[in-house]
Amino acid sequence: MEVLDTILDAVGETPLVRLTRFSRAVPTTILGKIEMLNPGGSVKDRIGLSMIKAAEEAGDLRPGGTIVEPTSGNTGTGLAIAAALRGYRCIFVMPDKMSQEKIALLRAFGADVVVCPTAVAPESPESYYRVADRITKETPGAFQPNQYFNPANPETHFRTTGPELWRQTEGRIDAFVAGVGTGGTISGVGRYLKEQNPGVTVVGADPEGSVFSGDDVRPYLVEGVGEDFWPETFDPKVVDRYVRVPDGDSFRTARRLAREEGLLVGGSSGTAAFAALEVARDLPDDAIVVVLLPDTGRNYLSKLYNDHWMREYGFLERPRAIRVLDVLGTKAEVAPALVTVDADQTVRQAVDLLYEHDVSQLPVRRGEAYVGSVHDASLLERVYRDAGLLELPVSEAMDPPLPEVDADDSLETAFGALGRGQGAALVSDGRRVVGIITRADLLEALAHPHA
Repeated sequence: MEVLDTILDAVGETPLVRLTRFSRAVPTTILGKIEMLNPGGSVKDRIGLSMIKAAEEAGDLRPGGTIVEPTSGNTGTGLAIAAALRGYRCIFVMPDKMSQEKIALLRAFGADVVVCPTAVAPESPESYYRVADRITKETPGAFQPNQYFNPANPETHFRTTGPELWRQTEGRIDAFVAGVGTGGTISGVGRYLKEQNPGVTVVGADPEGSVFSGDDVRPYLVEGVGEDFWPETFDPKVVDRYVRVPDGDSFRTARRLAREEGLLVGGSSGTAAFAALEVARDLPDDAIVVVLLPDTGRNYLSKLYNDHWMREYGFLERPRAIRVLDVLGTKAEVAPALVTVDADQTVRQAVDLLYEHDVSQLPVRRGEAYVGSVHDASLLERVYRDAGLLELPVSEAMDPPLPEVDADDSLETAFGALGRGQGAALVSDGRRVVGIITRADLLEALAHPHA
């Protein structure tokens, strides 16, 4: 039978996928290494077990012990899966910019989660690194794998991820693109690939605000990539060039991958994919670029896949405000924009116009001036009591003129005008009346804004 002993046996051997639609603007082949297909949903599954095994062999982690780790969430998940199978308690310390989905996921595996402020220096006692250190010291039997300083991190990628890529591409890989966080992935994979072919270009995809590609260290929103210090697990000599990527480009690119390739990936995958596209523009048509897509987008549904969140941070344009003219244009597709009755016409003629055009009110004109209005409800009450009114001029039975709004006014202005009781308003383009808008029109525009 084809049966795995544990879920940990499913880690690694993730596929390469051709990003055809995403890369249609360049002739170069771009392949994505789909790490979200690891059991915990990220590349960090690869180092979870290896760091635990290394600690057990060194005697740093004993049965019944506690694993304490500063993490952006994915390493915590990899550690939590391995810890569940090997009987360890877990305490994870995270910066507060991480998604609620990541926090909930770690707690689902039975871990304790401590959240710390993001916008503090690494050496601050409030930083998630220092809080993890303090908890480790205060907890009996605790061990901190510390992915930022643990040599098992890059070594795992040298032994597994790198060889996978070389075999999957049949040694034809020309450039490898990955984000730099702990530096373990890009250092381990990059070192292996360069040992096979020194001509392979290794590219670090880095957020604006990270220390690796610039000295203007500042907060940024993309998770799990970039840093404000230099980890020991990162070998900068392996990286040939960096591509700096703003938060907005990272998030919009991740959304592109979901919609164009069916790959629901996280924001750091967007960072790497954006960089891969930049790199591909500089390479020959027959080159092969491999980009490592580190994690799933399911942990970010409340953030980068939430339009409201994206607009709040200015990463998506806010929808253009609907104007009165927009509503009038939609209405004109199914009904005349403006039907009027002359003040000297009879009430019977006005009723015929209401029926013919299936409207409930008409503006009353005398020459170029709008002097009043007629409404089916008020006409019904009057004609019911006095049928002779039907032969009188409209001017004898009309209501006050309709209010007027400008075609460029917002729906809020129109709402105010319609709320004054008559249920309709004349629409002017600044020179003349071009239409009429009703409460029903406004309600339809609000219910179906993109119709």
